[in-house]
This record gives sequence, structure tokens and C-alpha cells, in this order.
Amino acid sequence: MSTPVDGHAGSDPALRLAQDLVAELTRRGRTVAAAESLTAGLVCATLARVPGASAVLRGGLVVYATDLKRDLAGVDGALLAERGAVNPEVAAQLAEGARVRCGADWGLGLTGAAGPDAQDGAAPGTVHVALAGAGLAQGRTHHIAGDRAAVRRGAVEAALRLLREHLR
Repeated sequence: MSTPVDGHAGSDPALRLAQDLVAELTRRGRTVAAAESLTAGLVCATLARVPGASAVLRGGLVVYATDLKRDLAGVDGALLAERGAVNPEVAAQLAEGARVRCGADWGLGLTGAAGPDAQDGAAPGTVHVALAGAGLAQGRTHHIAGDRAAVRRGAVEAALRLLREHLR
């Protein structure tokens, strides 16, 4: 059963996912946090649109700048210097950083190149999402077509889908 939200979820796949996740996390008594680069807080904002999200959403880190990925989320500085910020291992460390720093059961990490230009050698639309939990680290790379807004929306959906897969 879906929970009503502030806005119509019918045409917003990320919002529908958020509804399902808030309900399932609440049922299980579990929490989530996110460290977001290219989405700049959009994952947390999407979850927070669902009534009752305060029971499961611990918080988030907006780490748009590379130095903040290191300083706030705990991403290894040598990794950032060697491979750049748009990297699957960076997403994994963002997820773990969000989980640990926010005291959540689950952490989501997102990094990528929203466009229109490449970033750190990654083509626009390249998105890395990761999930961290006790004893679990899982990541995915996606290539999302469209403008900046479409890439960012797609990144949010990808991260929320990854969490949902592990709650089934």
C-alpha cells in the first residue's frame, strides 16, 4: 500500500520508489542516509517528500566538491587524486561514509557526470551508485541519456532501486 505524498507520485518513478522504501524501512525498523555528489541532495529530498520519512531518513551529505568528498564523507584522498571523483570506488566509499557518519543502517553513495561536459574523463550521463550496509557493499554503473536534469533524476532512481533490491 502506498502512502500519500506531497504531490502526485503517478508520473514520478523515483517518488513511487521512495514511497515503497519508506514503508519497507519503517516496517523493518531500519534507516538510510546518503552522500550525494551529482544529485546534490535530490535522493534525500525525494525520500523526504514521503510522509513518515523522518522515521527512516537519518540525513545526508551533499559533497559536490571533491575536497568535501574526502573531508565530510571520508573518501580516500589518494583515490580521489589518482582516479578522480567519478569512479565506482568513490561511490562505494561515499555510501559507507554516509552510513557511518549519519549512523544509519544503509548508506547510499552517488557520483557521476551530469553534463553537459565530461568530468574526470567520464562522459556525460556516467553515474556510479553504491549501497553500504553491515557486511554489504554493492555498486552499479549506469549510462543515463538526456540532459542534466534527466541524468540526475535517473541517478536518484538507480540509487533507490539498488536499495529496494536489498530490502526484498
